[in-house]
Amino acid sequence: MKLHATAGGITHPAEPAVEDTELDLLLEGIHRIFGYDFRQYARSTIRRRLGEIRTKRRLHNLSELQGQALRDPELLNEIVSALSVQVSSFFRDARFYLAFRRHVVPILKTYPSVRIWHAGCATGEEVYSIAIVLHEEGLLDKCRLYATDINTNALKTASSGAYTQADVAVSETAYHRAGGTGRLLNYFQSSGEEAPVVPELKNRVTFFQHNLVTDDSFNEFHVILCRNVLIYFDKGLQNRIHLLIYNSLVRLGILGLGANETLHGTARETHYKPLEETARLYRRVD
Repeated sequence: MKLHATAGGITHPAEPAVEDTELDLLLEGIHRIFGYDFRQYARSTIRRRLGEIRTKRRLHNLSELQGQALRDPELLNEIVSALSVQVSSFFRDARFYLAFRRHVVPILKTYPSVRIWHAGCATGEEVYSIAIVLHEEGLLDKCRLYATDINTNALKTASSGAYTQADVAVSETAYHRAGGTGRLLNYFQSSGEEAPVVPELKNRVTFFQHNLVTDDSFNEFHVILCRNVLIYFDKGLQNRIHLLIYNSLVRLGILGLGANETLHGTARETHYKPLEETARLYRRVD
């Protein structure tokens, strides 16, 4: 720990080192209680988001926040919610949606009805992207989408379907790379700078809070998308979540992971076969 000397020759911990230690304790507590590992996150981002909470709660420093958080479940939940905000956009990673069209849609067309779970949906752009694909492939009317996240603020945005013209415009190219056949803006109601999702899409999605680490399965699904979520968990928790996903998939159900995630080396690896490996699409086989 870095020290500095006072006029009387007594050494005290330097303030930045004290704050680093307090932050380490807070992040360690979150990891142990919730399973979310923010310890390797960029410290500048964490400090900014925690600073917003401190201002809101009129706390003077990180020491006060850290001291209260580990004794106040409500505050700890608020911190987890703030730190788990994910950057998202419509048709993010366009190749995934193109692969979904080519490899998953033909399978779903053989089912009389389809249940899809998007776990870790963040602010909703990606689940609405899947809904758009399903609509264009003539499947949306027989599909029900369930979208969950631990972050209640993100869920409010997602369930409202309230986006902006800028949000949509920046994703137009990705939409076409994903096999889009029209204009992305057609799926939004244009009103000045606002661009809310059309009811036809919004009404097919049910949003609610769910913690992958502590909560159980709530249904059986034909498709589960859990993309760019597992990378934040350690190996043990990843295996726990993979078991939850496995138990929530129907036999021959389809799992979609993020570009930097894989089933290789997990306890469930042998229970799936790649449907489209480069897009991280797998099919449960037993």
